[in-house]
Amino acid sequence: MNHWAEFGVRHMPPMSARTRVTDIASPLVPFVDERIAHRDEPFTGLTVDGAVRQGLFGLAPTGVPTAPLVEAAQAFLGALTGEQRQRAHQPLDSDDWRTWINVHMNFFRHGVMLEELDTAGRQLGLDLLRQTLSARGYGQARDIMRLNELIADISGSPDEYGEWPYFVTVFGEPGPDVPWGWQLDGHHLVVNCVVVGDQMVMTPTFMGAEPCHVHEGPYAGTQVFTAEERSGLDLIRSLDSIQQGRAIIRPSIHPDDLPPELQHPFDGRMQGGAFLDNAVIPNEGVAAADLSDAQRRILLNLMATYVGWTRDGHAQIRMDEVAHHLDETWFSWMGSTGDDGPFYYRVQNPVVLIEFDHHPGVVFDNLVPSRNHIHTLVRTPNGGDYGADLLRQHHDRYDHSHGDHRHRH
Repeated sequence: MNHWAEFGVRHMPPMSARTRVTDIASPLVPFVDERIAHRDEPFTGLTVDGAVRQGLFGLAPTGVPTAPLVEAAQAFLGALTGEQRQRAHQPLDSDDWRTWINVHMNFFRHGVMLEELDTAGRQLGLDLLRQTLSARGYGQARDIMRLNELIADISGSPDEYGEWPYFVTVFGEPGPDVPWGWQLDGHHLVVNCVVVGDQMVMTPTFMGAEPCHVHEGPYAGTQVFTAEERSGLDLIRSLDSIQQGRAIIRPSIHPDDLPPELQHPFDGRMQGGAFLDNAVIPNEGVAAADLSDAQRRILLNLMATYVGWTRDGHAQIRMDEVAHHLDETWFSWMGSTGDDGPFYYRVQNPVVLIEFDHHPGVVFDNLVPSRNHIHTLVRTPNGGDYGADLLRQHHDRYDHSHGDHRHRH
């Protein structure tokens, strides 16, 4: 594996991370247009066959307090100017929930940008992120933002990258009784969080980075996705030859070995990327039902690595939900199983989709995927993303037409 410092810097037409890109001559335009075509589809959610499975998500108290999130969101909104609040605060049913995208250029960004806030306001935005994520998840998110500053320095493109061009939107009124949510949207980092009572849904969540390991300079020692990369390798290497024969869909992700649909410039091999909220993703690979007890423990550890991005109490509740469907979980792989080669893997069951992918360079000029550029994604299939199924149940149970919280009769 080449270290990223050995690669050259790729120079693309400048496209701002801060101001809306509206008039560009870029080969990316057709891919953006293709995504926009999905924007107006009614949300149904990811499925394996086009049919949403019902009854997977229960509206029930968890006993895990969400007051710290509510207070952080209220403090963030309270620190904004009137004009900033107008941009940052939207109705819960806003269509902007679904217009996130992980690329660096600003095609669809909305809300208020952390960069435009003063130090105190920016800190309040980070506090909201900190209350939503676990300590490990928050640390990784902040490292992603700092690595985005590093590539601004390396590429000489400060308008396209940076630590702070991340946009925050609060949806609904943060409070204990009525559902609300918030979103962070920017390059390589997208967090969607919906709070319903003391329940919380934190998908879709996207985390990525280029580069992923820094050995010198002001960011020396920064490493991201070490656990996510290692847990995938641990599982594929635990399989015997027959199991690997099922799990490994393709032995290489070299561009010469893949069809165009597995080389998307935004998503690579990922199936559940931005705007693909209703994607049909059939189960592939090896089923957990066909794994040994030891292998199933490795699979559970892999899923816990991603679920563990979420704040601690809610991560345990989420892990119980994910583990409940262990026998219906599938694991698939493309690429190398060696120490250096690039790969992609996917874990999916009725309530979670996890994707991990090594990418070619965007900042750097390597045309072949390497371990220097990683994308990861977590979603909740069958209508769970954006808390949609919980919100549907909530509105079936409660009547908010009077501005209060009344049971329907």
